[in-house]
Amino acid sequence: MIKAFVSLVSLVCLGLTALGLSGCSPLALFDALGPRDKGGRLAVRDAAYGADPRQRLDVFVPTVPVERAPVLVFFYGGSWSSGSKDDYAFAAQAFAAQGFVTVLPDYRLYPQSRFPDFLKDGAAAIAWVRDNIAAQGGDPNRIVLAGHSAGAYNAAMLGLDPEYLRQAGVDPRSVRAVAGLSGPYDFLPFDQKTSIEVFGQAPDPEATQPVSFAGAHSPPTFLATGDRDTVVKPRNTASLAAILRNARVPVQERVYEGLDHSDTLLALSVSFRRKAPVLAEMSAFLHQHSGARRLTTLTMH
Repeated sequence: MIKAFVSLVSLVCLGLTALGLSGCSPLALFDALGPRDKGGRLAVRDAAYGADPRQRLDVFVPTVPVERAPVLVFFYGGSWSSGSKDDYAFAAQAFAAQGFVTVLPDYRLYPQSRFPDFLKDGAAAIAWVRDNIAAQGGDPNRIVLAGHSAGAYNAAMLGLDPEYLRQAGVDPRSVRAVAGLSGPYDFLPFDQKTSIEVFGQAPDPEATQPVSFAGAHSPPTFLATGDRDTVVKPRNTASLAAILRNARVPVQERVYEGLDHSDTLLALSVSFRRKAPVLAEMSAFLHQHSGARRLTTLTMH
């Protein structure tokens, strides 16, 4: 069902491009046309957390205000070389409907930047959260990080290696939990074009890997993938989950049957929520470990 819909969206997008309407992507069209969760809304658009045009973020909030709500910072994927926050409002609004003040940042991409620039951007966005999110009802001391694909890598690195947050002036203890969907966490050696371009110049390759920083002091972590993912192999999820579990860190590992790399993201949407309980399980885990209770019932279509 997901693939059929995405194929249809792709055909529509190709048609619009043929008519001279540029800037169309299947995900952008899906985000624009698909139904949204009614329990969340956009509250802040294009707030600057740095000087670069890519250093902008949006904030989504629950339509019913939540006192000192947990804050979820969501990083999108795209191989660190593509992506726009404007295409992921469906995911941010879904999390807002679950009681999170949700922050959706853009960040610098290859070839403009390479490792660790996008992690420094993520840390700067979290510093913005610390300084500004209370005005939107969020608790800056109850931050959870989440992402899909390359964004899951960003969330994991920022949650597991405290130096990026410290350098941005953020207390790493304010990050209460991490959630990653279909993320690359253990991908040495650099033998693919993307990893060579983005990470190949790093002086210490081990320091680019989330598994290198997982240990007893890591935050509780939710890790999910699909058993049909051929883009980022499920072994990445299994490797990081095993290290955290052996360190006695609370970890929930989910391998969703029949889902591929993009499906774990699309399952967050109203349109494809019946495909797998990704949003329900991820939200429950993050609420549990942020100290908040789950406030709303998922819309199932």
